[in-house]
Amino acid sequence: MAATYDFPSDLLAGQEELHQVRAELSALLKRLPWSVEPLDGFSEDNGWRKVERPASPGWTEDEQAEVEKLRRREHELAVFVSTHRYWAELTGSDRIHARSRLKHAREDGARGTADSP
Repeated sequence: MAATYDFPSDLLAGQEELHQVRAELSALLKRLPWSVEPLDGFSEDNGWRKVERPASPGWTEDEQAEVEKLRRREHELAVFVSTHRYWAELTGSDRIHARSRLKHAREDGARGTADSP
């Protein structure tokens, strides 16, 4: 039997924005040099795998500010979603299943469903 969770619109919006911010942050970090500070490249072979990094010019002040802004927003949204008043309405495994469904709500539409234990 599938349980249906009627998530409040602000909780759905918060979760959706959290997905978007995390995707934007991930994409930005993939584009940026591997080191925040300028560093020389290196190559190490510690016996089981080789690690190589090219020289890094570091991040600009604007890039650092953008990463910080996204990380701050990600944190705000994660706190909002995880402490939302909706969770107090659920207990035990219902809360766990509902939280899982919320993470996938955009794939499922506005309502989340999960198999009840």
